[in-house]
Amino acid sequence: MSKPHVAILGLGIMGGGMASRLVSMGFPLTVYNRTREKAERYAASGIFVANTPREASARAKVVIAMVADDAASRSIWFGPAGALAGAAPGTLLLDSSTISVAWVKELAAAAMEKGCEFLDAPVTGTKPHASSGELFFMVGGSAAGFDRAREVLSALGREVLHLGPSGSGALIKLINNFVCGVEAASFAEAMALVNASGLDREKSISVLGNSALASPLIKRMLTSMGTNDFTPNFPLKLMTKDIGYAINEAGRVGVPLRTALPALDVFKNAVEKGLGDQDFSAVVKAAGKK
Repeated sequence: MSKPHVAILGLGIMGGGMASRLVSMGFPLTVYNRTREKAERYAASGIFVANTPREASARAKVVIAMVADDAASRSIWFGPAGALAGAAPGTLLLDSSTISVAWVKELAAAAMEKGCEFLDAPVTGTKPHASSGELFFMVGGSAAGFDRAREVLSALGREVLHLGPSGSGALIKLINNFVCGVEAASFAEAMALVNASGLDREKSISVLGNSALASPLIKRMLTSMGTNDFTPNFPLKLMTKDIGYAINEAGRVGVPLRTALPALDVFKNAVEKGLGDQDFSAVVKAAGKK
């Protein structure tokens, strides 16, 4: 059977990797990006580059958005030039962005009115995982929609998990990211304490990097620190956004995220110092500084 035509909306760090992976797997592809420059290399390869999300979705059976936040997602899906306007009834719509549960539910309702199936399908993983098909998809929506999405998502991910109804994927992604943010902020402050106290930095890193706290996230931060390379795989400003979204979602159900609040302050401080477009691990450069 032929593979379904897919549209990727958003060609940033993650969306670009996903588009390249689908091309390598033989999926017919249409792409759209708000700034066309990022799409030019796809056009040079013979892939159709749409001028609007509406044009992209009108060509596809499966539409996947991968953008920065609720506002960017809304601009992609809604409006006369939005993807919902171009989607034919029966089109499978997915948003793999890290977005709020409230927005997911609004979008799912709008998709239903159009006669389309919608899934929230955020991912864990970074740029290399996107281009190599090693993402982990956490999916919210109907079981029928999940079954329809499996072929495409399995090409993009090492694991594809159905969490439950609409919003389930979005919520677990926010929970995952707020915990990562707390861990990163704590380690950044730990390094600030090492630096300020006169401890031998390299020996201290050796201890911390070989202790129980040396998770994959911490090891990634240590690698960035060791090479002084903070090229973004996951931009610091997006981690800041995700912690804030998680705090808001927890507030809706009456759960105070007491560890997330100070972590958010640490990340906001880093954004204020101009580090927002660097990798989240650059939070170590701002911790301990007013």
